[in-house]
Amino acid sequence: MALNQLLLKHYHDLDQHGKVLATYIWIDGTGEGLRGKTKTLDKTPSSAAELPVWNFDGSSTGQSSGHNSDIYVKPVAIYKDPFMKAGNILVMCETLKPDDSPAETNHRDSCMKVMERCKDEKPWFGIEQEYTLMNLEGHPFGWPKNGYPGPQGPYYCSVGADRAYGRAIMEAHYKACLYAGIKICGTNAEVMPSQWEYQVGPCEGVSIGDELWVSRYILHRVCEDFGVVCSLDPKPLKGWNGAGAHCNYSTKAMREDGGIDVIHAAVEKLSKKQDQHIAWYDPYGGKDNARRLTGQHETADIKTFSSGVAHRGASIRIPRQVDKDKKGYLEDRRPSSNCDPYQVSEALLRTTVLDEWP
Repeated sequence: MALNQLLLKHYHDLDQHGKVLATYIWIDGTGEGLRGKTKTLDKTPSSAAELPVWNFDGSSTGQSSGHNSDIYVKPVAIYKDPFMKAGNILVMCETLKPDDSPAETNHRDSCMKVMERCKDEKPWFGIEQEYTLMNLEGHPFGWPKNGYPGPQGPYYCSVGADRAYGRAIMEAHYKACLYAGIKICGTNAEVMPSQWEYQVGPCEGVSIGDELWVSRYILHRVCEDFGVVCSLDPKPLKGWNGAGAHCNYSTKAMREDGGIDVIHAAVEKLSKKQDQHIAWYDPYGGKDNARRLTGQHETADIKTFSSGVAHRGASIRIPRQVDKDKKGYLEDRRPSSNCDPYQVSEALLRTTVLDEWP
C-alpha cells in the first residue's frame, strides 16, 4: 500500500520548538545493510564528538545474541537531513561491542588507523557507485512485465522515456546528497536499463567511507519515497552488465609531476595482492563479485589481474588523460557495488603504501 507523501509536508512544517532530530545510521551484521533510528536533541551539535554514544538491539540486526544484545553506536560524522530538514541531521556511526571493541562489520576502526599512518601521503579517493532500480516484486524498474527491453547499447548516458528508466529518482537523490553536504560530483545512466551511477569524491582519508555510506542511506530513503527498491547486487541479472563501485585512488606523489612512475609502481604492487583485494572487495569475501567479474561486460576475470591505459576490461585502468599528463590517479575496477568503502580504501593503502597485510 503506497502512502501519500504530499500529506507528510504538513507535518514537516510544524514547529519543533528548537529541538533537533538526529538519525543515527550504522552498518548492520551483513556488512551491506544500513539501519537507523532517531533521537531528539536540545540543540544542533557542531561536531560528531558532541553527540552521545547510543545503543541498539544487536540481536535484531545480526550483530549480537539475545542474552547480550546491546551494541553501541558512536557518532563519527554529521550531515544535514534532506528528508526532515529544519536543522535536523543524519549521523554516521561506528558500531562497538560492550567492551568498546569494534563490532565485526565495523571496518571504519581499522581503516582510520591505516589512514592515520598514511596521512602524509594525502590519499584521495573517489568512488563510482552503481545501483539498479527494482520494483517491489523484484523486477527491474520500467522493464516489460513479461519480457526484456532491447539489447544494451542505447541506455548509457541516455535520454528518453524508452531508454532512461527512473531519472526522477536519480535527480532526487542527487539534490538530496548536495543538500546533505555529501561530496557527490556527478551521475549518469548506466549500460543496463534501470541502472544508474553516481560519483562521490574526491575525499581524503576515511571520509570516503563516511560519505559513501550516508549517500547510500539517502538513496534507499529516496527510493522508499518513490515506492521502488535500490539494489546494490553486483549482478542483478545474468547476461547484462553488473554493478560495481570503481574506486579512483591517488596519493600526493601520484598527483605531482612524474607521478606516472608512482602509479606504475602501485599497479605492480597491486598485481601481487589480487586474492587479498578480491576478498575485501565485497561483503561476502568475493562470492558476490564472482558473479560479476567474469571477464565479460566490461570486467576483468576475478582470478586474473590485469591493467591497461583506458582499458575498461582490466582490473586497474589508467585513464587516457593520466597517461598523457604523466600524473594523476588509477581506477580500481574490481570493487563490487555492495562493497564496504572503508575496506576498499584501506586495502589500497595497505598494498601500495604500507606493503603490509593483517
